[in-house]
Amino acid sequence: MTADESSILQNYRDGNKDVAFNLLVRSYGKRLYWHIRQMVASHEDTDDILQNTFIKIWRSLDSFRGESGLYTWLYKIATNESITFLNKERSKNKFSFTSFEHKLSNSLTVTNDFKGDDIQLALSREVLRLPDKQKAIFSLRYYQEMDYKEIAEILDISPDAAKASYSVAYKKIEAALKEKF
Repeated sequence: MTADESSILQNYRDGNKDVAFNLLVRSYGKRLYWHIRQMVASHEDTDDILQNTFIKIWRSLDSFRGESGLYTWLYKIATNESITFLNKERSKNKFSFTSFEHKLSNSLTVTNDFKGDDIQLALSREVLRLPDKQKAIFSLRYYQEMDYKEIAEILDISPDAAKASYSVAYKKIEAALKEKF
């Protein structure tokens, strides 16, 4: 457990809930934001999902048993909230998987928040075209630099399944980028 995790949990248990919440947001807010953003693309949607994630974390912190790291638990909640959002958007808008992913990837060029070169933009678009679980695994491994054991804990899969899924996602992205560049 990191010092941040210990401090958050200790302040929470001691009744210093404002301090605990501020530490939680300061310690993990930015990382969770970018993890969610890699999955949903839109800044506005990311902010909404992040807010829902922190609400869910805060309401559930009493039940955190410490069987995994707080960090892992937070990412699990953020990932599940992102996947839930994507599934709701698909069914609400009655988009097919392909057209919804196309809409997501096109939103990268519409916002002013994205400031990347052509390769980074193409990479982000290809990540958004992946199935949700592959997208989560790729984001956690590539952008968050998590190991397969942590990814497996977050997604309730085996480390070998996480590794295999990352490999498939990586190959899909690599093939798409080779076509473009």
